[in-house]
Amino acid sequence: MPEFDADRFAEAKYVDYLTDLQQAYKNAFDRMNDRFDSKLVHAIDQQVLNESEPFYEGAGRFRLELPEDPADRVTGVVVDEEKLDGVLGTYAETVEREIARRFGFDPDEGSATAAE
Repeated sequence: MPEFDADRFAEAKYVDYLTDLQQAYKNAFDRMNDRFDSKLVHAIDQQVLNESEPFYEGAGRFRLELPEDPADRVTGVVVDEEKLDGVLGTYAETVEREIARRFGFDPDEGSATAAE
């Protein structure tokens, strides 16, 4: 894993940090799959999060930008909008936390254990 460089993250995330991002998304998927309906988690993963974009916000925090109208993208699973919104929000937060962990930050504290 390359050392995290906050200034380079935006331009190099899919080159220098791709493997770490993939692992963070996988870790989040595994956590969500243990807690929620696996069909719904898989649909969100494949139909929404595949188009998401991670951003470094500073102070060890990451933000996941979702595509427009994420609920409209989820097909093949019957779920009411309120449940979908709740699971999607939890999933996005889980991805953000897993990215922070992967880069050596404590997502509970927002502080870095790795060099910024």
